[in-house]
Amino acid sequence: MAGRGLAGRGRVSMQEHMAIDVSPGPIRPIHLISHYFPHFSPFAEPALGIPAPHLAAASANHPAPQPQPDPEPEGDSDDSTALGTLEFTLLFDADNSALHCTAHRAKGLKPPASGSVDTYVKANLLPGASKASQLRTRTVRGTRGPVWEETLTYHGFTCQDAGRKTLRLCVCEDPRLRPRRRAPPLGELRVPLRKLVPNRACSFNVCLEKCRLTKRPKSVDAARGMSLYEAVEAEVAWEERGRILLSLCYSSQRGGLLVGVLRCAHLAPMDANGYSDPFVRLLLHPNMGKKSKHKTSVRRKTLNPEFNEEFFYAGPREELLQKALLVTVWDYDLGTADDFIGGVQLSSRAGGERLQHWHECLGRSDHRLELWHPLDGTPPQLGN
Repeated sequence: MAGRGLAGRGRVSMQEHMAIDVSPGPIRPIHLISHYFPHFSPFAEPALGIPAPHLAAASANHPAPQPQPDPEPEGDSDDSTALGTLEFTLLFDADNSALHCTAHRAKGLKPPASGSVDTYVKANLLPGASKASQLRTRTVRGTRGPVWEETLTYHGFTCQDAGRKTLRLCVCEDPRLRPRRRAPPLGELRVPLRKLVPNRACSFNVCLEKCRLTKRPKSVDAARGMSLYEAVEAEVAWEERGRILLSLCYSSQRGGLLVGVLRCAHLAPMDANGYSDPFVRLLLHPNMGKKSKHKTSVRRKTLNPEFNEEFFYAGPREELLQKALLVTVWDYDLGTADDFIGGVQLSSRAGGERLQHWHECLGRSDHRLELWHPLDGTPPQLGN
């Protein structure tokens, strides 16, 4: 039957002969080029010379893996880790009214446009005047993983501050190495402080984020000393005048009141350079004599001055209870009137901690009591 069939068809052409021998069935697609180059495949057997049906079976037993997208470069990604991470520890020392921030290290920092990485950590308490609460570490040069191990301390930090303030930490390029070029921070992060447990250290390892830019304040005075990249709420910052640490003690031996002006913290900046030259005036009212007025020395170019000066007011305890102590902080200006920064009044007519501080120190002899007091933006009234 086959012979007669072939004979009946006549002579077979060369094209038909090749088709019969070479293409016995439908052409199957080649799924993997590695079947012909097996040394590129981790699982394929030597496959040179495998017929097409066996090739299809091998492809069915080992399906081709799905292609995976290429990972984005570390520096060009918008992922949360693209700018690096910052390790730090916070401790709210409630007994001494202080907040300690220890900057440990950063990892994976994205190099700035200049190519070099010379970085420091800058801290701010928000809301508040930027210069007043600004602290910084030393600069570590030439590494994307700087190690600082440096503690920044905010004095005068109270439970009220912990409940409403946020700590802003920025990793910045050192501007002193490129003074003509003001660059934004390499990254920042913000930590609400309301969850801090007093007297218990809390460690963090947080991814840095892009800096949040804010508009410049409309007021020229409020804008002095601020850069475009300092995220400051100007209106709230200008309402906060700072705080002062006072010590009061009634001395039975000397027969009078010892007033210690220890330090100020987070004072409002009054000069064009973003700082102040603060000093403190004391007035015991209604005694208007010279012995009722005292003044500390001037501390230059600072918003967190330390004075550690003590003054004495003679008089019996009952007489002092009827008086008022007016404490005012000023910015010294040469040739012009001094600028008022803030003030506080301690008396029997005051309220809250001011009243408690005044009564407790005069109610006990030879007992020194230190307390932080926020400054008011208006001078204390002598009639109060």
